[in-house]
Amino acid sequence: MAFSPFKFLQEVRSETAKVTWPTRRETTITTIMVFVMVALASVFFFASDQIIRLVVTFLLGIH
Repeated sequence: MAFSPFKFLQEVRSETAKVTWPTRRETTITTIMVFVMVALASVFFFASDQIIRLVVTFLLGIH
């Protein structure tokens, strides 16, 4: 079976036409949600890291 780049590109174009692309509004909302979740996760992990650091330094008696 031979590989045909032309046929491959036709199939790719055909499959791409079937995709339901998001609207600009959906893309904007999703992007904002990603940034908000990243910010929340960073605050959570920073706070967790500080609490763990305090517990470990207290348990080991490091001042």
